[in-house]
Amino acid sequence: MPRNAQPLYNIGARAYESLFHDGRLEPDPARVFQSGFWSPAREHLPEGLDSPLAAQAMFPVLSPVEMAGQKGENPVATAVAEDRPQDAWKFLARRLSGIKDYRDMFEAAFGSGTISFVQVANALAAFQTVAFRSNGSPFEQSLRDGSFSRLGNGAWSGLDLFYGRAGCSGCHSGPLLTDHRFHAIAMPQTGPGKGHGADTSYWRASGFMDRLEDEGRFRVTFDEGDLFAFRTPSLLNVALTGPWGHSGAYDTLEAVVRHHLSPRKSLHSYGAARLPELGEVIEQTGAGSKLIFRSMNPARREAFDRRDSWVQSSAELRNRIAGANVLEAVDLTDREIDQLLAFLDTLTDPDFRDRRDLVPARVPSGLMPQPPPLKAQ
Repeated sequence: MPRNAQPLYNIGARAYESLFHDGRLEPDPARVFQSGFWSPAREHLPEGLDSPLAAQAMFPVLSPVEMAGQKGENPVATAVAEDRPQDAWKFLARRLSGIKDYRDMFEAAFGSGTISFVQVANALAAFQTVAFRSNGSPFEQSLRDGSFSRLGNGAWSGLDLFYGRAGCSGCHSGPLLTDHRFHAIAMPQTGPGKGHGADTSYWRASGFMDRLEDEGRFRVTFDEGDLFAFRTPSLLNVALTGPWGHSGAYDTLEAVVRHHLSPRKSLHSYGAARLPELGEVIEQTGAGSKLIFRSMNPARREAFDRRDSWVQSSAELRNRIAGANVLEAVDLTDREIDQLLAFLDTLTDPDFRDRRDLVPARVPSGLMPQPPPLKAQ
């Protein structure tokens, strides 16, 4: 996967006018496209989507590495590979329409038993907006009642640092603790990247025809000032959203906080990410007009595995990321970092530590097993 999944907390808030780490889905006031959104699907994105969140819901089903699969495996994957997203959405809507319980539910929700994937996306967005609306953290409760006594001394000192000398509120501002803008802060890259940049060193060394950089917002705006810039995440429930960073480079909240205090130094001293080991890797090849899926040749496997750390292990590519950094270093003691972490912990809504109550006992397709029981809190 090129990037870390974004958290869902408060993702339906109207303040989210763009989505994805690089903001590549955003409103199109001029309505160049009928959908009213700029998006990777451009003119193929249909009309009728209620919000950016609904528009975003159209895309995970088109990703070969998320939900669609590989060309030749199923009609949806083949439509995606052949740049026919509208057909992929139709195939999925048709599959849902073949299940009576879903037809009945969509009839009740939309007044029509004919299911379109636009309706699916609007329904998903409505669910996410309600189910992941979070405003019960101790910090938010303190703002509402004007009493910060519940925060404790360490968290109170952390709050003072957050809005003061540490400079966190320069970007993490507003009700959701994000300015909804994009900043380059020298985050390490782990994983295979988005295929950006002109560097072909991995291609030459491995034989795999991949470019591995992720240039962030630049690939949306093509403004040099946006190189390696990624959106400011909301900090509400931040203690629950690991791993942290657009590529999931940090697996503890303390580590990502320390990165912000000295971005360039942190980038260059970052070691290999602790990624789960891959088991069998399947390669797609072909013979004549037939696609073949088979286990990767062991002789190629070592070169394949090097892609996840290639950018980070290259001084030249790291220097590109470091050169775009806009965040100044801040000198804090270990005690002050602990205080910042104590404050960040007060941004956690206790009701969101375990949301398995959202999982239904069954779904109409019959594809989901019974969820595990809730643990006693």
